[in-house]
Formats: sequence, structure tokens, C-alpha cells
Amino acid sequence: MKLLRRHWMIAGLVVIAIALFAAFQFKGNDKPQYFTSKVDRGDIRQVVEATGTINAVITVQVGSQVSGTISRLFADFNSRVKKGQVIAQIDPQLFEGALLQAKADLANAKANLVSAQANLEKAKATAVQTRSDFERISGLAKEGVMSPQQLDQARANADTAEAAVSAAAAGITQAAAQVQQKEAAVRVAQTNLDYTTIHAPIDGTVIARNVDVGQTVAASLQAPTLFTIAQDLTKMQVYASTDESDVGMIRPGQVVSFKVDAYPKDTFSGKVSQVRMNATTVQNVVTYNTIIDFDNPELKLFPGMTAYITLPVANAKDVMRVSNGALRYKPDLKADEIRALYQKYGLNSDGPEQASGAGGPNAGGATGKQYRARTQGTEGGGGNAAAQTHAPRVDVAVVWKLRGDKTLEPVRVRTGITDHTLTEVVQVLKGELKDGDELVTGSITTTTPATRAPGMGGGPPRR
Repeated sequence: MKLLRRHWMIAGLVVIAIALFAAFQFKGNDKPQYFTSKVDRGDIRQVVEATGTINAVITVQVGSQVSGTISRLFADFNSRVKKGQVIAQIDPQLFEGALLQAKADLANAKANLVSAQANLEKAKATAVQTRSDFERISGLAKEGVMSPQQLDQARANADTAEAAVSAAAAGITQAAAQVQQKEAAVRVAQTNLDYTTIHAPIDGTVIARNVDVGQTVAASLQAPTLFTIAQDLTKMQVYASTDESDVGMIRPGQVVSFKVDAYPKDTFSGKVSQVRMNATTVQNVVTYNTIIDFDNPELKLFPGMTAYITLPVANAKDVMRVSNGALRYKPDLKADEIRALYQKYGLNSDGPEQASGAGGPNAGGATGKQYRARTQGTEGGGGNAAAQTHAPRVDVAVVWKLRGDKTLEPVRVRTGITDHTLTEVVQVLKGELKDGDELVTGSITTTTPATRAPGMGGGPPRR
């Protein structure tokens, strides 16, 4: 029994010793471990990336002016057509009947015109006869041979005949108008009949056929689309949707490269021809269409393909470069400790970049507008109220250099262009920075239960 108790005491002392050793061991590793990237020199190429759709320069939708049943088709998908070529036929029987009826009505109107002309001649002859009778009776009445009553009757007959002449003349005018009306109806019927034959309006390639033989098309409200014809597929365009923050850097004539999924190993090139002012807003995101012209001599690219565009807008050669992770990094220190480091190395403690620790425009892929919105927030870790009430300069940032004794030194820099991985250092404002210096991109401590993300106090660096 005593032997068993002694064994338990020995085991307890061993456990206590192990616990004390582990506690001292972990306490000794409480210092943060830093992930760094080196300052170097090289080239930076800033680009605008966007997606777009390939389209023909001129695309015509061929419709139908009249309703009817498709009786014949003379063109299909990918057919090459010439201007004026017959590409479809609508059943013309109803329109031919309407034309025959209109021609018959026109013939009837012309016959009525001839009849009206004959009536006019008859009325004129009657008027001459009655006028002569009136003149004879008038002379006889003066000699007392004819009574006044007979004279009045002759005068009335002459006036009636004159009125009949006027009526006959009006009848001719009416009949002539009827002839013109029926001629117009014949023209309308002939035009509708002609519209049953669909002609190609331009030279080009049929890229869409929307009807089949036997299908009925109704043109009562709007012309139905039968075919879509692209004029020239060797000259095409890309309609690229570019963000409103990027359009200020795009100019007509800039050379653009793009890729498509159909040919992942090929790179195609074109030129910017226009930035259209018509904005498109989707969920508060404003984009503008940038039109890119390119040649397609081998007809490899088809309308409707998605293009992934890269538009270079700035280049910097042999410049000092820093990682965007270093621009985003903010040490996990108290505000007093950060202010002390700022004062030690000659940086103003109320610098606009103190609170955010962020980089220049597009650092880490954010747009300039998004960056400004982020840096004006209340991110913790060393900021003060004064720093948060002033809008920071988006081209000024603080990077943290790791010294030989594993301490941090803040360096204020002015940034230039970025390729979303590296950013140009235009000027060192406060502190010293040279090629080969180690800049902190993240940190971690052994007592930290979870690894922090790169650029926000922990995690592996972005190389």
C-alpha cells in the first residue's frame, strides 16, 4: 500500500514538472513571428481588366412586313448572302387574291369614269337644245304668239339642263377620284404581295434563322425577326463593360489584348475606338461600354463569344517595388505603442495613414473609390479620432520595415501605379527604404489560437 502511494506521488511530481516546463517554454516563444517580403527594383505594368462580348460591326435583323405562312427558305445558318438575294418566301395566295380584287375595283372605277364622261356629253347636248327652245319661244312670246306660261316653262327647262351639265361634270370629278383611290389600293396590294418575298438587305453571313417552313409569322404589332445577318465577320468589335473608376484611364487608340475560351492559348489584339457615355447600373455598380475594334481574317472568333480584356494604361520601368501585402499590413500593437514608434522615427503621429495602414490606390486589388471608403472607416489598432476625421491621401502609405534586431520601423512612402501584386514607390517621405529591405506582410505569435490573415497581422506573405 505504501509502495503504491509512493508511485502516485512520483507520477504527480513528474506531471507538475512537465507542466512547468511547458509553461516556461511557451512563455519564451511569445514573441511574434513576422512574414516579410523584400523591396526590389523592376518594371510594373498597370492594366484595366474587363470582360466583354464579341459582335459584328454591322448586324441587321431581317423581318417581315406582312403576316403569313413561311412557304420556302433559301438561306440557313452560316449562309453567305448578297444584297437583294431572295432568302425566304411567305405564301402569297391571299395577297395575290387581294391584288386581283383591287385591280377589278380599279377597272370598275375606270368604267364609272367613262360613264360619267358620257353623261356629261349628254347633259351638254340637252342644255344646248333647251337653250335654243327657250330663245325661240322668247321671240315668239314678244310677238304674242306664245303665252307667258310657255315662256316660263322653256326658261325652266334651259336652267335645268344647265344644272344637269354641272352635275355631270361633278360626277366626272368623283369618278376620277374613285379611279385614283382604286389605283392606290392596287399599289398597296402589289406592295404587300412583293413583301411576301424576303430579300437580303446587305451582303453578309446569316448568323441566326428564327423560322422554319410552315411557321406562321404575325406582323400585326411589330415585324417578326426572320434572320439576323452580320455584314462582315472579318472586321469585328468587342463590347467591354468597364468600371466607372477605370474609364478615366481609357483613351481611343489604345492597344488592347484579349483572350477567349475557345482558344485559351491564343492572344488577340485590337484598338479602343470609343467609350460610350451610356451608363449601365446594376446593383449600384456603374459600367460603361468600351468598344474595341479588331480584325478577324481567319474567322476564328464568332459573334457572342466572351472576351477577357487586358488594357495596359501605365508602365513604369526599373522602379522601386513593394508588395501590396506590405502596404496593407498594420501591426497588432496598442495605439500608444504605434504613436511611440512614429515619434521615434520622425513620423507625425496624426498622419492620415496611421489609422488604416493601407497602401495606395488599388493596393491589394481595390479600386481607388473603394480604397477611400475603406480607409475612412474606424479600423482599430493605433488610430485616433483626428486621423479618422480626415480623408487620407490615397497615394501615401506607411510600410513597416523589419530591422536586424527584429523590431519594427515605420516608413512613410508615396505610391505610384500597381499591378495588384506589387506597387511602385515614387518617393520615400519619412524614414529610409532601400533595395533588399524586409517589409512585414503579416505576423503570428505562438500563443495566438488562430492564424491571422496576411496583411492584417498574420499569415503567410504574398510574394
